[in-house]
Amino acid sequence: MMKKTLLLLTLLFCTCISYAQYDKQSFFYRGRQALMDSKYPQAINVFNLLIKTDSTLYEAYLFRGIAKYNLNDFIGAQVDFSKAVQINPVYTPAYHYRAITHSRLGKYEEALKDLDEAMALRPGYPGLYYSRAITYFLSQQFSNAVSDFNRFIRFEPKVPEAYLNRGTAHLYLKDTISALEDYNTAILLNQFEPEGYVRRGRIFALQEQSEKAMENLDEALRLDSANSFAYFNRALIRYNDKDVNGALSDLQKVLTLDPDNSLTLYNRALIRSQIGDYNNALDDYEKVIEINPDNVLVYYNRAAVYIELQRYQQAIADYDKAIALYPDFANAFMNRAYVKSQIGLVAAANDDQKIAQKKIKEYKDKMGSDSTFSAYADTSKQFNKLLAFDAEFARNDFNNDLLQYRKVDIRLKPLFKLLASAPAKEQPFERQYFYAALEQYKQEKLTPLYMVNDVANVSASELVFRDSIATARLADKPTATAYFEKGITQFQLSQFNNALNYFNKAIETDPNNAFYYINRSALRSEMIDFIASIENNAQILALDDTGITKTVVQEQTVKSYNYDDAINDLNTAARIMPDFAYIYYNLGNLRCLSNVYPEAISNYTYAIHLYPYFGEAYYNRGLIHIYLRETEKGCLDISKAGELGIEEAYGVIKKYCTKQDNL
Repeated sequence: MMKKTLLLLTLLFCTCISYAQYDKQSFFYRGRQALMDSKYPQAINVFNLLIKTDSTLYEAYLFRGIAKYNLNDFIGAQVDFSKAVQINPVYTPAYHYRAITHSRLGKYEEALKDLDEAMALRPGYPGLYYSRAITYFLSQQFSNAVSDFNRFIRFEPKVPEAYLNRGTAHLYLKDTISALEDYNTAILLNQFEPEGYVRRGRIFALQEQSEKAMENLDEALRLDSANSFAYFNRALIRYNDKDVNGALSDLQKVLTLDPDNSLTLYNRALIRSQIGDYNNALDDYEKVIEINPDNVLVYYNRAAVYIELQRYQQAIADYDKAIALYPDFANAFMNRAYVKSQIGLVAAANDDQKIAQKKIKEYKDKMGSDSTFSAYADTSKQFNKLLAFDAEFARNDFNNDLLQYRKVDIRLKPLFKLLASAPAKEQPFERQYFYAALEQYKQEKLTPLYMVNDVANVSASELVFRDSIATARLADKPTATAYFEKGITQFQLSQFNNALNYFNKAIETDPNNAFYYINRSALRSEMIDFIASIENNAQILALDDTGITKTVVQEQTVKSYNYDDAINDLNTAARIMPDFAYIYYNLGNLRCLSNVYPEAISNYTYAIHLYPYFGEAYYNRGLIHIYLRETEKGCLDISKAGELGIEEAYGVIKKYCTKQDNL
């Protein structure tokens, strides 16, 4: 797997413009130091301030882009590098880093154009050849990749990553001798890097030299006991050497490190089914389907387990699913024919046999007329493996296209409401939202109130104490404010029905206070979520890496919940206070939970219009765009959210806004 392209630290020690103001130099120094210390969110904050001070500082955009890149925010980085190029069209580093970012996003033609531009500006810089070699490799131009790695190595002969990557390019060109030589050189240059041993071990495994392969993988694991790739490869070698228990042990170690690694679960299921451990095999197949529900191979193999258990109807259902996903799957038709014959469906079995024979003939005709399989240039590997069904198809490709997915649940940032507890994390002053009516309302209250969606930890005893004060004030004078403050403390103590009663009384006493409706709406929403959690069926906005949009629930049955009352409260609040950003943010959340996504997006957009630094709104809008398969829009929003301090953004970016490396 390709290592992340190393940043050139020399770039961080110099700036090409001399700034008159000392404060700018000071900020540049702080930002570069944060980059060097890998404190990327901190670096982004520093460069945000610089850009706000002077939007023509192209180096500030470059450095902020580097910080985003290292947080896997490639789309955000691309935007910043483009801005640097726009301001200074002859700025080589911006072209270089934008090229690297284009490459990571799979935009190989754009990457190569940027690298050509950078080479024209700075033809003697070897790092450009390295980056172009990586781009050639990722675009499967392996000969060109080798050529550029050769150029780089002539300038920089002691960079082990260059040999590792050139070796892999040689391997794709079927030149195992050159690949092995490169891996040997990489190990000589850095004997403490496990990657070289893993790759060399895979070469020996290909050559069926299992003893040497094991020695290399053992050494890799001695250097890095958490190297899941080494465990996975060692498991395959052990399996080939008939050491089933050893293979299962290594696969379990992978799953300990990465519980949702579907490739490992799949292989363990295959092994378990082969040794007759059918129930555990079914458990593994079920997990793989949960992670990647459109994996044709899993249904095909699970059907075989059902046949062994004589659960024929379930076997037929799995073959049906496999055929629906891959209509040319001849073996699935043949096996379904066998199962149908076992339960007396003779005519249906004969039909399946005829279809299978026809498809096999068509496949052989294709082979005969085009031995290079050019008709299947993009899918020949998958096509062949599906027909021949090699149970060890993943041996040489840990990131196999069919089984590389991970299950991910991502939640919306919560609703805002007025509470008696401070936020867990406060926005920097220059990005804080100032709304005059809110500030005036807070100043009028004896108890400090905060508009929050995430509060700092408050002890139960402290909440009880605040609740007792609210009770005393209410007894002294039952005003709308007293009812509201009592409702807040009851809300925070999770006494939902009591809180709702107090909010109702506050609204009855003063029906023109928007804040009362905002809190009652948030309470009603949380009551629904609480009920859903009791039923173990809480709705989560969730995605899977296949790009299929669906709502993941904790049970098989989907139960919808009605947020109309909560939405009506917010609509009332908006009529009273039409320019308060938090109202539209909350509406966006409730529209999303009600599966009305276009309106949710509109609500978030208006909230951002009212409050341009609204990171939570960018974050939630981005999730919905990704959910709707509008990935580029979504990733731009998530990138902006990260720039505005939403730390969870970078986890989402890593899962949904980056391409997996193949080198």
